[in-house]
Amino acid sequence: MMFRAIGTPTERGRAAVRGLDLAARKAARRAIGTAVDIGAPPGWFGYRHVVAEDPAAYARRRQAAGGAVETIHDTARASNPLPVTVAERNRLPDTRHWWGYSMRDVPSRTSGPTLIVTLPDARIVSYRNPRGEFYPAILGAGRRALDTREVKFRNGHAEVLRQAIADRTEPVRLRRATWILERVCDNHSHWLTAHLPKLQLLRETGRLEGVLLPQDLTPAQDASIRLLGIDPDPLPRHDPSRPLDVDELTLLVTDRFRPELLRPVRDAIAPADASQPFRRIFITRARARFRRLRNEAEIGELLDRYGFETVALEDLGFRDQVALMRQARVVLAPHGAGLTNVMFCREGTHVAEIASPDFPNPNFYALSAAMGHRYHLVPARSRGSGPPLERDLHVDPATLKDTLEGIEAALAREARAEG
Repeated sequence: MMFRAIGTPTERGRAAVRGLDLAARKAARRAIGTAVDIGAPPGWFGYRHVVAEDPAAYARRRQAAGGAVETIHDTARASNPLPVTVAERNRLPDTRHWWGYSMRDVPSRTSGPTLIVTLPDARIVSYRNPRGEFYPAILGAGRRALDTREVKFRNGHAEVLRQAIADRTEPVRLRRATWILERVCDNHSHWLTAHLPKLQLLRETGRLEGVLLPQDLTPAQDASIRLLGIDPDPLPRHDPSRPLDVDELTLLVTDRFRPELLRPVRDAIAPADASQPFRRIFITRARARFRRLRNEAEIGELLDRYGFETVALEDLGFRDQVALMRQARVVLAPHGAGLTNVMFCREGTHVAEIASPDFPNPNFYALSAAMGHRYHLVPARSRGSGPPLERDLHVDPATLKDTLEGIEAALAREARAEG
């Protein structure tokens, strides 16, 4: 699979398109789309139109060339409890935003299947956006984009390919490789919930050979891989600066919040131990860039009264964070990536998330449900300007006190039930 240089006629054609008026440009784009849809190579048009295809459909269509699909888990519908602090499902926010599902969906959310897909003739293209976030794409034969929720072909990938053609850069080539990386893979939450489960599944099934890891592992990534019992040093790394052609690519397609994928990670990294201490942890975001709890000092006395320890996770290495979560019985925190660590808490831990209805991210509710935790949603008000994701928070002390009293009552009942 070699790059096809875009010849002078195509370059003249692109220049002509740029010179057209708006209506003509739209007509030209439609014509390009039609041409690609019926089989013209998208490289002829600078990858300005690429057909998307489901990886499993592509593998089945290319079965004669070695394509294959193995189903590990079928599609399943969850049956999750409501947050302890919410009496009726219709009181949960129904905003889906970019997550693709809402808090109101979590009680009966459909989990996608777990697939191991063999893709013949695959090309991987990656780039980082201005914020440094990693975005990969996979192209099949005919340069169709193999589309999953977190691996999609974007304008940035088209720019990378156009530049490679202009520079006559040849792709790196591998005979075989296994791909686990998704969008923003070095984000702490995405790494723990989307990538570690894939590595654990590959470890369990003896398929670690050829797994491509990020070129530069963060300390948390490195430590988490080693805690799974995997030595990352011999595994190959993905260089995002050059496209990669793989004759036979193994792709894992997973759902981030399936218990069948998440719980084996906890079992491997933080096995249950009844002798662990009983701790109440408050995760502070006082030094975060955004979503700080503006009145954290005001609620300090309340937290002390209920026995909470205030912890800044940035002061702890990943192994110490896991050890802390193994000992936690209650975890309270403003919405943020640190809450992802509750996946290492013992089943039944009380997880209380302070969050604003202006940014109703359902992920920590879904994660807590998958891990068997008791999830409490503590509503807060946004403070400041800017996007809802980046605004600070203010929690009403009386509302927080009601939640903490409810948790204490539940802990007392659980203690009596345990004898």
